[in-house]
Amino acid sequence: MSSAESAPEPPRSNRLVIAGASAGTVFEWYDFYLYGSLAGLITLHFFSGVDPTTGYIFALLAFAAGFAVRPFGAIVFGRLGDLWGRKNTFLVTMILMGVSTFVVGLLPGYSQIGVAAPIALIVMRLIQGLALGGEYGGAATYVAEHAPPGKRGLYTSWIQTTATVGLFLSLVVILAVRLSVGEDAFAAWAWRIPFLVSALLLGVSLWIRLKLDESPVFRKMVEEGRASKKPLAESFARWGNLKLVILALVGLTAGQAVVWYTGQFYALFFLEKTLKVDGVTTNTLIAVALLLATPFFVVFGWLSDKIGRKPVILAGCLLAALTYQPIFKALTAAANPQLAAASAGAPVRVIADPATCAFQFDPIGRQTFASSCDVAKAALTQAGISYENVRAAPGSVAVVQIGERAMPSFDGKALPAPVFIATRTAWQAQLNAALADAGYPAKADPERVNKPLVVGLLFLLVLYVTMVYGPIAAALVEMFPARIRYTSMSLPYHIGNGWFGGFLPTTAFAMVVAQGNIYFGLWYPIAIAAVTFVVGLFLVREMRGADIDA
Repeated sequence: MSSAESAPEPPRSNRLVIAGASAGTVFEWYDFYLYGSLAGLITLHFFSGVDPTTGYIFALLAFAAGFAVRPFGAIVFGRLGDLWGRKNTFLVTMILMGVSTFVVGLLPGYSQIGVAAPIALIVMRLIQGLALGGEYGGAATYVAEHAPPGKRGLYTSWIQTTATVGLFLSLVVILAVRLSVGEDAFAAWAWRIPFLVSALLLGVSLWIRLKLDESPVFRKMVEEGRASKKPLAESFARWGNLKLVILALVGLTAGQAVVWYTGQFYALFFLEKTLKVDGVTTNTLIAVALLLATPFFVVFGWLSDKIGRKPVILAGCLLAALTYQPIFKALTAAANPQLAAASAGAPVRVIADPATCAFQFDPIGRQTFASSCDVAKAALTQAGISYENVRAAPGSVAVVQIGERAMPSFDGKALPAPVFIATRTAWQAQLNAALADAGYPAKADPERVNKPLVVGLLFLLVLYVTMVYGPIAAALVEMFPARIRYTSMSLPYHIGNGWFGGFLPTTAFAMVVAQGNIYFGLWYPIAIAAVTFVVGLFLVREMRGADIDA
């Protein structure tokens, strides 16, 4: 890339530091993202005891569970990192991640052990989340504390590539297995292979990291007796530092997180689940976009050394907030033009009494959504159809209107379970036939997917990711003193990425189900990115070039 030519390579003496920290972090992200890339199949194997809509939301929640505990991992391992050292701590987190991921590849499914299957899966996800909560802060701090002044953005940007490289690697391994064994075998058992491969990656990563020495800043701090004995208290019980933690969260990492997860994960879910593009095509298109955009992590990290961290990060947040709606609408037209044409020519409306419409989420699988409104909305959501909600008279039976054609739903609350299931199946078949008559495709036609345009739109989404994520490590490292840096920077990063970002697919999908508009979920990342832009612009100080030895 010509734009990267002016970004000089690190000296040879520091390349091992960057390579060692990055290799282990790539491996951890690979492990963590396998679940997100295979959420659809995991739904079938581990959540098959509930209805499809609830099962998919529950699978997304299990995905998000790993993110939910990341702040707790940041607290536990951040404290150890400030007390025990950067290198030792991220060795422990890497082992935890590798073992838990390998176990996921061996877990029996719901059909073998019932409800114990999703419970065991979620336990493994929690262990992964705890490990990842301690990994990032250690790797970013370790590299930044080796970087010469004026090059922290460049050096730490290599760590920032690891999340995308890990996702790319997971997609490549999944695609290779899919193509080698076929879709049927992959869906039945071969989806486990990418998880089992993590054992090999763990061995390689451990070997590399064991060659590294401790951070020079941490060694000097210990030698001079300046190391913190109570990093948690110093980080969060003193207002001066706690204020920085809050500003780092609201003014930097929250917006960075939602831009990141929208550009990589929500785009993947949107293509496969909503637009009905087949899994192989989706993985291939995402992988190509990631490959093209990944060098820009380094470009924007280097640029932040020249003009500051804030201008680059906040520009990415603003661009995302302003353009997400048109980009995703263009993605629909490019990936599934038949769906876009049908939505414009024969819009769908659900005319129902709002009192009969439930929020369709039942994590234990004991509730049946049998009202006429719930039956209609569940069927449309599963088909990936955008619809408008229209209020009807109280107590009336819901009607699905497809263009000018009206199709009454049915109320199954009084029906015995077997009769309800049979009636719903027959009604869904009639609905699908009516949708097909109106031009709505059951799946995206691979021959009509405008692949260059889809890749271009996905590249643009990932480019925003590189803008907000490339400089973030340097920005966070420079905000906090060395004695409590690991603890202080890890918590806002993992609350932002674990909670604001990690819950984005679940939140956005639930918003779409409730509202009916397939683009409605985008308002969540748009709002968060806009708040981060405003808070970061007016309240966060530019810390480029700060003394990080202090």
